[in-house]
Amino acid sequence: MKEFIYSRNAVYETLRAKRRDVFKILVAETAQEKGNLKEILDLAKGRKIPVERVQRGRLDKINSHNQGVAAEVSAYPYSDEVDILDHARKKNEQPFILLLDSLNDPQNFGTLIRTAEAVGVHGVIIPLAHTVEVTPSVVNASSGASEHMLIARSNLAQSIDTLKAENVWVVGLDQNGETIGEKTKRHLTGATAVVVGSEGDGIRKLTREKCDIVLQLPMRGQIESLNAAVAGSVALYLAYLNRSN
Repeated sequence: MKEFIYSRNAVYETLRAKRRDVFKILVAETAQEKGNLKEILDLAKGRKIPVERVQRGRLDKINSHNQGVAAEVSAYPYSDEVDILDHARKKNEQPFILLLDSLNDPQNFGTLIRTAEAVGVHGVIIPLAHTVEVTPSVVNASSGASEHMLIARSNLAQSIDTLKAENVWVVGLDQNGETIGEKTKRHLTGATAVVVGSEGDGIRKLTREKCDIVLQLPMRGQIESLNAAVAGSVALYLAYLNRSN
């Protein structure tokens, strides 16, 4: 299956990652060859990928936020838990994994992938159904970080069992959990998997029961909670900082 990745960062990172086949690149006739676009064209030339100059309207039909470039590529190459755990071993690091339980918003998914890539998460695991997948809009929302991230589709309950068998501590993030503080931040060290729930319902009951502990972010303001992408990103950074100490 083929699809079009759009926007300069997304196309550039897709080319850099070399995880997908790239069949051709479309560039707006009026686009100036500078910045990321020049690097895209240089990479395409080096890999002998056809480049077509097209009218802006053709790109707008793909997506209005195309930034003057799009690439026709193969489907996203999903991984599995074994790949993710092997990736951690090859880096001689304790596993650091993000599990997303039925997340539905592409922007939130992209944001979390981008944060996960930035803090050194070894892989992301999503359910087999009732969840957003790695679509072109997710690639764009992640600024192309998805192309460097191992993402697996799996039964989350089974994945958690697999991670526990590898001595990975599974931490759920939920507004009804125990507040992260001096006594609980130790749960965000070492081999860690952070579980973030859906935007509306949070973590499903079975997934929650599988977690070793459920934590919530400390809140001092008037609002009750943060959205999934913000809360998950903060939790990942807390885990990153604790793992680094």
